[in-house]
Amino acid sequence: MSEDLPPPPSSDILADLFDGYRRFREEVWPERRRLFQSLARDGQSPKALVIACSDSRVDPGMVFNAAPGELFIVRNVANLVPPYNPDGDYHGTSAALEFAVCVLGVPRIVVLGHAMCGGVQALLRGFPAGAQDFVEPWMNGIAAEARARTLECVAADAEEAQAQCELETVKLSLRNLMSFPWVADRVRAGTLTLHGGSFDIRSGMLSHLADDGSFKPLS
Repeated sequence: MSEDLPPPPSSDILADLFDGYRRFREEVWPERRRLFQSLARDGQSPKALVIACSDSRVDPGMVFNAAPGELFIVRNVANLVPPYNPDGDYHGTSAALEFAVCVLGVPRIVVLGHAMCGGVQALLRGFPAGAQDFVEPWMNGIAAEARARTLECVAADAEEAQAQCELETVKLSLRNLMSFPWVADRVRAGTLTLHGGSFDIRSGMLSHLADDGSFKPLS
C-alpha cells in the first residue's frame, strides 16, 4: 500500500504552512475564539453562497471582508455552474449548490468571476499540455456558449476577448443556476436572489452585473 502513496511534501513548504498556522493560533484565534465556538455550537447560517474560481489570487472571503461562517464558498475552474443533470456521475459543484440552497437555505447566490482567468484563456486560445483529462472537457462542456457569444461580438483583439469571455462565464453560470428546479422555485418565490460579479486582480475593483446586463464598478 505504501507504494501507492504520493511522496511527502517539501519540508520548506510544510514549514511555511505550519508557520502560518502558528500565526493563526497566536494572533487570530484569541480574537475569533468565541466566534468559532458559537459556530461549532449553533452550526452555520451563511449569508450567501459564492461560486468563485479556484485561482489562488482571488479569495472571496478577502474580497468581501467576510468573517468565518458568513459565506458558503464553492470554487472551481472559471467559476462555472454546470446545467442541472442528476445522474450517476460526480457533481461536486452541483452537490455543494444543493446543500447550500436546500439544506442551509442561503438567501442569495453570487457568481464571482475575475480578470486574467487561466481557464478562460485556455478556452479561447487552447489548452496547455497536461490539462486535457479534466480541465478541457470541463471548460468545453460548460463554457462553449460563453466562447461563442464572445467571438460573435469581439474581433481578433485577444485582451478584449479575454475580458468579455470572463464576463460571459458569469452570465452563463447564472443562466445555468436557473436550470436547477429548486433554485428556480426559490427565485420565483422571492426567497433566493442571484447576483453576478467580477473582481479585477490588477486594480482590486469589484464590478456587479446590473439589470441592463452590463458590469458596473462598485463605488
